[in-house]
This record gives sequence, C-alpha cells and structure tokens, in this order.
Amino acid sequence: MKINVRGKNIDATPSLVEYAHKKIGKLDKHFDENTDVQVVMSIIRDEHIVEVTVNLNGLILRGEETTGDMYASIDQVVDKLERQVKKYKTRMNKSMRQKGLRQMSEEHAALEAEAREEEEETPRVVRTKRFPLKPMNVEEAILQMDLLGHNFFVFANAETEAISVIYKRKDGNYGLIEPE
Repeated sequence: MKINVRGKNIDATPSLVEYAHKKIGKLDKHFDENTDVQVVMSIIRDEHIVEVTVNLNGLILRGEETTGDMYASIDQVVDKLERQVKKYKTRMNKSMRQKGLRQMSEEHAALEAEAREEEEETPRVVRTKRFPLKPMNVEEAILQMDLLGHNFFVFANAETEAISVIYKRKDGNYGLIEPE
C-alpha cells in the first residue's frame, strides 16, 4: 500500500504520521502494493478529524472520524474501514456465488457528495466533482453507494447505457432514477 499522510490546518507530526502508517498498515493484508491510501488530518475547533480514502482499482473506500484526540480518530477510522472491507468481501463472495462466478467489472466509479451547511442567505455551488463513469449494473452501484456511506450514487448503467442515479429511500429500500 502507498500511504500518503498530510495535515490540513495542522502540521502532521512525525509521531502522528508513524502512528497512522502503523494502524492503516494493518489493512495491508486486504490490498495489494499498488493501492493508494490518502490520510488527511485536521483540527476544527477542538475536534480532531481523520479522513481516509482508499482507491482500490477504481473502487473507493472512505472513512471519516471525529473525536477529541487525533490518535483515537485514527483508531476509529481504521475500525470503520475494516468493517467496510469485510462487508465488501462478503457481498462480493455472495454475488459471485449467486451469479456462477461471473466476472465483476474491473473498475468502479464513485461520487462523493459532501453536504456542508453554509450560513449564507443564498445557497451556492461550493464544490464541483468530476469523475470517470465506468459502466456497472445496479447491484454494483448499490454496493459502491453503501461502501461510501452516501444516500445516492450516480453511475453509468451497463444494462441501459445511460446515466442513472440510485438512492436510498427512507423505508430502507432503494430507488433508481433513469432518463427516458
């Protein structure tokens, strides 16, 4: 794994960087050496925030934790990522068995939607994200959305060859938006 640790509004001390490498290095058994891991540490007021993004051949695993201590935030975000990896592997194994070991697509696309409340009178676009759309089926899009922990996911539907949106409904089910 290639782990890149940086501080945002703080200097990432050598001891913090070493601790992050040690803890995140425990996930190494799940990934190959070409896996990119981005760790961003920041402090806002008295909150110590650690954001970790793992780019796994186009599949994105992301975790964010906020505590009063940077070391505790690192511990909690690693635990969260371990749960995501186990969930992903369980679903992949189940999917492979159900589909007769059908080959899953090589790459997945992900959209991170960050909603930040601004105390301004008129809402404005504060962030634009661009990402490559890789064809995937609805089941793969749901898996990617759940792994990211988001409420919706934009993807290129492999079955219809159109841009689609999958979203989580309040009743726990999913909705699919497709163009006509």
